Amino acid sequence: MPPDDLGSPHERYDARVQRRSALLLKRRIVEQEREHFLAALDWAHDEAAFERIAAAIVASRRRFILGAAKSFTYASLLAMDLSAGLANVSLIDGTIVRPLDVLSDVRSTDVLVAISLSRYRKYTVDIARRFAEAGGTVIVITDSADAPLADVAQELLIVDTESASFANSPTSVALVIHLLVTLTTASAKGAGRRLQERDRLSESLDLYYD
Repeated sequence: MPPDDLGSPHERYDARVQRRSALLLKRRIVEQEREHFLAALDWAHDEAAFERIAAAIVASRRRFILGAAKSFTYASLLAMDLSAGLANVSLIDGTIVRPLDVLSDVRSTDVLVAISLSRYRKYTVDIARRFAEAGGTVIVITDSADAPLADVAQELLIVDTESASFANSPTSVALVIHLLVTLTTASAKGAGRRLQERDRLSESLDLYYD
């Protein structure tokens, strides 16, 4: 089940946001985010799964990233930052990289990182389950030990997304992505050369304002 029993944004809005003063609501959210972030830092500090996941991503031949709805935003961030230091990173976006194409050619050396947060989209659950059935490695970032993909994950990271807002908190999710990208890139052979070449190409193509 999700971290609380208020499943939809509408229910959370009615319970937490509606008819509250802006000042009171701001202070409640800030205090809760501070507490959650400090707790997330303590958890991440001792969570050995981060190192195992980074090693699995580096060892894989192809890396696929999956998420739907709001989780697609997190998946996009993870794919973007991972691709800076590693080759063969693909965001399953349903258009350029389609689930059917991926699932028809899963190999044992492939890894899928699925971000699946409440409310859990069937799209993500169905694709990740089939990827696992085809013999690929599935890594899951979710918000509950009872989440639909918890039972197929070779590695599982459970983040706290509880918030005083109607929207679930992104704070711990962003921390997890940042840590995974950093640990993976730091241990990937050729990441430094790849980053340097990207800088050279960016400058020669005059991509940035500064």
